[in-house]
Amino acid sequence: MRLLIIYAAIVLLAYIFQNRLIYLPTRSSLDQLKQSARFEGLQLWPQDNENYRGFIPEDISSAARGTVIIFHGNAGAAIYRQYYVPPLRGQGFRVVLAEYPGYGARSGTPGETTFVADGRETVQMARREFGDPVYLWGESLGCGVVSALATDPTLKVDGIVLLTPWNTLPATAQSHYWFLPALWLVRDRFDNTRNLQKYSGPVAVVMADRDEIIPNRLTQSLYRNIPSAKRLWTLPDAGHNSWPVAPALPWWTEVMEFVSGNPSFPTAVESR
Repeated sequence: MRLLIIYAAIVLLAYIFQNRLIYLPTRSSLDQLKQSARFEGLQLWPQDNENYRGFIPEDISSAARGTVIIFHGNAGAAIYRQYYVPPLRGQGFRVVLAEYPGYGARSGTPGETTFVADGRETVQMARREFGDPVYLWGESLGCGVVSALATDPTLKVDGIVLLTPWNTLPATAQSHYWFLPALWLVRDRFDNTRNLQKYSGPVAVVMADRDEIIPNRLTQSLYRNIPSAKRLWTLPDAGHNSWPVAPALPWWTEVMEFVSGNPSFPTAVESR
């Protein structure tokens, strides 16, 4: 009986404090962010004040093949995702590093409902300012935001990239906390499998070969259930937070050529 009481207490604590395990934001003052942005060659967007929603390069060009909006993972902040800018700009794309409520200097409380609603506004703003086409790129938890946004027909998302995605957040939590009924405890679902059933555009999935956070079987399960045009890239010897970012690597170009509709790239195949 004592063991059951202890176990029940652990389950209750996990349920109550789960957001502290899922969302790990890095907080900064607005002045700190502006200083960091200048150092990285970035600027706050769309406004240089507390109403910012992310970052764009300081020397952003009016001419581009399209806009790629990056939704990052559960930890850190958008300012630390500057490594997306060189490889994507090198291909002629405009890059927006989107920030979540409750991260960086943004107010708000992290959570699935908050992130998706805020992301919808961010995509709408980017489309109004920059025009078509618009591509969404999710990283880890950001894949959950992207998959949810892709289901909104009013956003007219032209293609999506999912880097180290899961099928559902509860399944990922269960793989780590096998001793808890995580499938039923996790409130935020981020069900990429379900959401992508409603999306008809191209989907690029990028999997880290040695992902220690999201098991490959969960990424592969998601990929198998994507009904639209799709392609899977596996990054050899890469971990969840140690995948190759060098701008000259061919996978950057292959991924964006696929989602932007280059007919020379086949669908439903795997690349390594």
